[in-house]
Amino acid sequence: MGFPLGDGRPGEADDRGLSTVEVVILAPVMILFILVLVGFGQLVDGRGALDGAARDAARAGSIQKDHGTAMAQARAVAEANLADVCSGPVSVVQTSRGFEPDTIFTVEVSCEVRGLAMLGLDIPTTLSASFSSPLDPYRRTA
Repeated sequence: MGFPLGDGRPGEADDRGLSTVEVVILAPVMILFILVLVGFGQLVDGRGALDGAARDAARAGSIQKDHGTAMAQARAVAEANLADVCSGPVSVVQTSRGFEPDTIFTVEVSCEVRGLAMLGLDIPTTLSASFSSPLDPYRRTA
C-alpha cells in the first residue's frame, strides 16, 4: 500500500521534503556566490592598494637626491604598502626618462594579487598601477 497523496483531495501532491531538497541544491550555489564576491572584493582592494602604493612610491622617489636612492626608496615604500596584498614579489619600474630637476618622476608598480586563488581558480592576476610626481626642486641635498 502506498502513501496517501496530500490530505486526500484529488490531484494534490505531497510536498513533504521539498524544502530539504531546495536547501541541498541552493546552499552550495549561495556559498559559491558569496566566495566569488569575496574574491572580486579582494581584486578591488588590491587595485586600490596598488594605486596608493604607486602614488607613495613616486612621491618618495621624487624627493630624493639621486636616481639610485630614489629607486631604492620607491621600492621600499611600495613593498611596505603591499606586504599583505601581493602574493609574489613587487615590481617597481621607472617609466619616465632621467632624473633631472623640473621633470616628472613616474613609476609603475605591479604584483600578483591573491584574488580568485582562494576559490581554487589558479588564475594569475597581475595588477599594475602608475603614478607621476614632479621632482621636488627643494629635495634632499644631503
